[in-house]
Amino acid sequence: MRRFAIDLASSPEELRAGLREIMAQFPKRFAQGRGCKELRFEKNASGPARLAVAKARDLTVRYTRPIDAFRALGRLMGEASGAGSFSESPPFDTLGVMVDVSRNGVLLPGAFRALLRRLALMGINMAMLYTEDTYEIPGEPFFGYLRGRYTAEELKQLDDYASLFGIEMMPCIQTLAHLAQILQWPAFEKVRDTEQVLIAEEPATYALIEKMIRAASAPFRSKRIHIGMDEAAGIGSGRYKQLHGEKPAFEILNGHLARVRDICSSLGLKPMIWSDMYFRLGSKTHGYYDKECVIPPEVASRIPTGVQLVYWDYYHLDKDFYCDWIERHRALGSEPLVAGGIWTWNRFWAALPFSFTVTDACMAACREKGVREVFMTMWGDGGMECDVFSALPGLQRFAELAWTGAADAAAIRANFVGSCDADLDDWVRASGLDGVPDLKDPARSNSNASKWLLWQDPLLAYLDPNVDTRKLRAHYEAVARDLAAAARKGGEGARLAFPAALASALALKAPLRSDLAAAYAAGDRTRLRKAVGEDIPRLRKAVRTLWKRHRDLWFSLYKPFGWEVIDRRYGGLVARLDTVSERLRGFLSGKIESIPELEVKLERAFDLPPGELPNLPYSRVTSPSFIR
Repeated sequence: MRRFAIDLASSPEELRAGLREIMAQFPKRFAQGRGCKELRFEKNASGPARLAVAKARDLTVRYTRPIDAFRALGRLMGEASGAGSFSESPPFDTLGVMVDVSRNGVLLPGAFRALLRRLALMGINMAMLYTEDTYEIPGEPFFGYLRGRYTAEELKQLDDYASLFGIEMMPCIQTLAHLAQILQWPAFEKVRDTEQVLIAEEPATYALIEKMIRAASAPFRSKRIHIGMDEAAGIGSGRYKQLHGEKPAFEILNGHLARVRDICSSLGLKPMIWSDMYFRLGSKTHGYYDKECVIPPEVASRIPTGVQLVYWDYYHLDKDFYCDWIERHRALGSEPLVAGGIWTWNRFWAALPFSFTVTDACMAACREKGVREVFMTMWGDGGMECDVFSALPGLQRFAELAWTGAADAAAIRANFVGSCDADLDDWVRASGLDGVPDLKDPARSNSNASKWLLWQDPLLAYLDPNVDTRKLRAHYEAVARDLAAAARKGGEGARLAFPAALASALALKAPLRSDLAAAYAAGDRTRLRKAVGEDIPRLRKAVRTLWKRHRDLWFSLYKPFGWEVIDRRYGGLVARLDTVSERLRGFLSGKIESIPELEVKLERAFDLPPGELPNLPYSRVTSPSFIR
């Protein structure tokens, strides 16, 4: 392991505080004296962003921006780095990350600071926290009520910390849709159009939005702000229609955006929005990625000026689609930001193989089309059951593609050691939770099999026909064994104990219903007694172990608010397992004559091609009954 000696006193002042934080994070990598390579930093006077490392007796990093220096340090700390001189100059001005903190899990400030350190060593220079209602607004107690909202001071301290590394933090909020969390309260009844959309053209709405923008932007140095505006389905169809009558959705959206832009301008802020609503309004199917979508020039010319569009796309596997949509955004009159995705949503561990594929396509298109600003999103849909740090290999790949244009496997592994002090292959192995044998190619699928295999009802397991349950026990036993061994390495690898516990539980849970149904149909009472006396108790114990692991992980990453949602999921599963045992005992003792739940022939509900599996939320899999 290479060790470095850095003299903070002689280092450029703008780097000292950030270097001090990195040295505290990795104390074994920095020392003084024999066996240590001296590392110096020199700032380039001017020119485009660039870093260069010169190797002589000592190492010298020449950099343009602070983030360039920290990127160089991350490379040098990697196992394969330091063999010679190197230089890098990315074609991007902004490389960013957006973390969702509105879908249950609100990152602890300390956890976000830990993430910022890793981002700095990757060379990522922008960060956003996606806050629908999870920031405080003076005088609005029901905004983010009981949701773990950040205080203004917490956000200011995070912005101060990010600036140590040359990372820009900017607010990322919603000013139209995705606001069901506040609109559920009577306090906001006057600004409600539909269940999740604000009512346009009402003074009370813009008074609230000005409060939102003031509160969200005040803690940050940046004068940029993301104001959302995506997925406003049903805009103008609720209370708005009652008050103002019918009006084309495009006109409502444009007028609303113009009002919100003016609020931003009055506060000296430069807004950006997600672009999908304009494309949806030009599509007969209301689809964002509809190739038949047409936005007439006279319509495009009426989009309010002074607002940047963000093209978000986490789905497409080929570069050409991204290239096409980048040009379609430019045709609307401004240079877009591009937002890709590292798949942390609706799952327990990031879908790394699929994230690699879509990121490769996205970044190739951004380079080819000369895009200057790109960031990766990490959403939390489905309750943020995921360990957000599981996305780090995807972010490392994003950084390598941005800085070098290549996805060199050896370099990514080495640089992941440098930025995260972890084994990338171990983390990718954990994505095997969803990469079950019936899935043809995990690199081309966003399936979340582990989620629906865990949460689907143990007696009414209606998703079983999608998989060969006989193969699942061996698959998950192997994943559990590999991840448990990786977790024992310690350090950052210790967090793999959570996916290992999930795999152990799934090895028992996934084949349960099919095993019970087969034994019941065969009249194998011995096998059913074994299920009651051994199998279900083992599964209940494994679920309890998983629940505790998950709870420990949650409280190390997120504020406590939101965990009650996950508690109820585990509690519901344990209660159903108790009921399964009681049903079997009743049948074996003769108290009940049959178990109808095991007599029903399960049908294949989703007509997917062979080798493909669904991606489903908890609410869809927990029961075949549509009761909310």
